Amino acid sequence: MLRYLPFLLVLALWIYAFIDCLNTPEEQVKGLPKVVWVIIVLLFGEVLVGPVAWLVAGKQRGPATAGGAPTGGARFVAPDDNPEFLKSLAEDNKKDEALLKDWEADLRRREEELRKKEQGEDPKDA
Repeated sequence: MLRYLPFLLVLALWIYAFIDCLNTPEEQVKGLPKVVWVIIVLLFGEVLVGPVAWLVAGKQRGPATAGGAPTGGARFVAPDDNPEFLKSLAEDNKKDEALLKDWEADLRRREEELRKKEQGEDPKDA
C-alpha cells in the first residue's frame, strides 16, 4: 500500500492544480495566459513541475478574508438590506396589483353575464 502513496499524492496535486487553474478568474492569473497555464499543468503534471509552478507563480494569492467575503471592494448585501432589491419588489408588487384588478374586473363581468343568462336575459343587451 505504501508504494502507491507517492503516485496518489502526485495525482492528487495534479488534479488539484488543474481544477484550481480552471476555476481561477482570468484577472487573477499571473505571468502567462490562463490557457498556457492549463497546458503547463497538464503536460508537466507527472513530474510535479506544472502543478508546483502553478501553485507558486501562476495565481495571485491575497490574504485570506474573513467568512469568504470577496475582495476588491465588493461586499455582499443581504436582499432585505438592499434598497435596490426592495425597490424592485415594490415595482413588481404594483404590477401584480394592477393585473389582479384587471382579473377581478373580468371575473365580475363574466359573473354578471352568467347571472343575466340564467335569468333569461340576453347579455348583449346590457
